[in-house]
Amino acid sequence: MLINNKKFDFENKTYTMGILNLTPDSFSDGGLYIDVETAIKRAKKMVEEGVGIIDVGAESTRPGATYIEEEVELKRILPVVKRLVAEVDIPISIDTYKSRVAEECIKVGAHIINDIKGLKGDPNMAEVIAKYGVFVIAMHIKGEPKTMQKNPEYDDIIEDIKVSLEESVDIAVKAGVSPKKIILDPGIGFGKTFENNLEIIKKLCEFKKLGYPILIGASRKGFIGDILGTSPLDRLEGNLAVAVISAYNGAAIIRGHEVKETVRALKMTDAIKSIKN
Repeated sequence: MLINNKKFDFENKTYTMGILNLTPDSFSDGGLYIDVETAIKRAKKMVEEGVGIIDVGAESTRPGATYIEEEVELKRILPVVKRLVAEVDIPISIDTYKSRVAEECIKVGAHIINDIKGLKGDPNMAEVIAKYGVFVIAMHIKGEPKTMQKNPEYDDIIEDIKVSLEESVDIAVKAGVSPKKIILDPGIGFGKTFENNLEIIKKLCEFKKLGYPILIGASRKGFIGDILGTSPLDRLEGNLAVAVISAYNGAAIIRGHEVKETVRALKMTDAIKSIKN
């Protein structure tokens, strides 16, 4: 398939989605890229490192994060998206659950909407995505960012997420989104316990059965720090271990902070996966 005239083969290659946070309060890199020039410089560095997609976000969705108004989000994100579309030849994804933010970014050239609420937060989101024919990443979340990590419970973590993601697909398709433009994300760290996150990664092939490309975004998250006993900026090895295992188990896209290292690890993983039994 083509995204921004770039060919993506989600069946045979694993792509790196680079994170570009424009927020002052993201859990590991808040405040680093709030200046437009600094953000563009970081994006161009990711391109040099082999990134497949750049995911731009202007509202933190870390555990405990609070809601920000549309106008604040737009003020942060639009100047950067306009520059990226003009200066970077890579698909641009917008990390937002607000349909107005999504639409304004699409109008200036964004190619993908990455909705952490799986099209369930804003009743107009699916229609906006269908109207402009862009791609959508529908993620699973239990609760809201502010409270999602307060004792999340499931009957069956894998089956419950699968059912929820199927609901997101149904919302998208009913609105007119092409099934070929849907990507699913089980939502590592979004209303999940330590054990939940590990089980999702181990059983990722179960989500492949839904028939859509799968994205995993675990970079620098708390469960990795719990295992390694390290701060968010010192979790590279854990990030790469999760990336490699996720790719081997069927993920098509790995969303991460350390682009160069992730690209190299995934290239090696894909080479091993390509060997036929």
